[in-house]
Amino acid sequence: MKTFKNLVSLILILFVITLNAQNPSFEVKVIGKGQPVLLFPGFTCTGEVWDLIVQEISKTHQCHVFTFAGFGEIPPIEKPWLPKIKESIVQYISDQQLEKPTLVGHSLGGTLALWMASENDAYEQLIVIDALPATGALMMPNFNSESMVYDNPYNTQLLAMDATSFEQMADQMAKGMTLNTSKRALLKNWIIKADRATYVYGYTDLLKLDLRDAMKQIKAQVTILGATEPYGLETVKKTFEAQYLHLNDYTIKFADASAHFIMFDQPEWLLNEIKLVLN
Repeated sequence: MKTFKNLVSLILILFVITLNAQNPSFEVKVIGKGQPVLLFPGFTCTGEVWDLIVQEISKTHQCHVFTFAGFGEIPPIEKPWLPKIKESIVQYISDQQLEKPTLVGHSLGGTLALWMASENDAYEQLIVIDALPATGALMMPNFNSESMVYDNPYNTQLLAMDATSFEQMADQMAKGMTLNTSKRALLKNWIIKADRATYVYGYTDLLKLDLRDAMKQIKAQVTILGATEPYGLETVKKTFEAQYLHLNDYTIKFADASAHFIMFDQPEWLLNEIKLVLN
């Protein structure tokens, strides 16, 4: 029995290595059987962020769990990072002959799912977790995507930042992204471990992306699951409604007492909502 388990583990490892070799933009782990579900993590995160979700939904669905280049143990790729990620995933879906997969994405992963669905009506549905069509518009007044360039003073500063200062920044960021104190070290380590150039230029790719008008092109049903902290429900609702103004068919719900990482702050709520959509 032990030999059989070892053989299965070896086959899985070889399968993952093969996929990674074919797709330098990501590593993907395939778990379970049934209708395909693609799970995209947020910026700097690995596929581990989906562990609790996958443990349950893989009982009824085939889960394709992604970790993107430059994060975790995955080697970086040349920029433009996010467009290459998108193109590689579209090619992966074609190569694997995945029929009408569901896209599930958190943060950057949710924005990526929206981008894919705005260009191609090949997806059953989307589950978007605390993600927006235009992250840059949330962060900058008078946002203009054309003004977002790789070569700017902020990026230069980040690239030159010493390890101690970068760790301090990562620590502060992790504290703001989850109310679950036991998970903050994990988030911090993911940020620190990220390839620095990917961290800097990949985030520029995300900030540059403005999909607000493109929302009208999405034909798949979209479920949006948002976090209420730290801004409060009313502020968050206004932000989401404004950014998703042109999206035709969507359902939106908000997790009480949750910061950005709903899977850490309200894991049971998130799991139940995802299962409701899938089943």
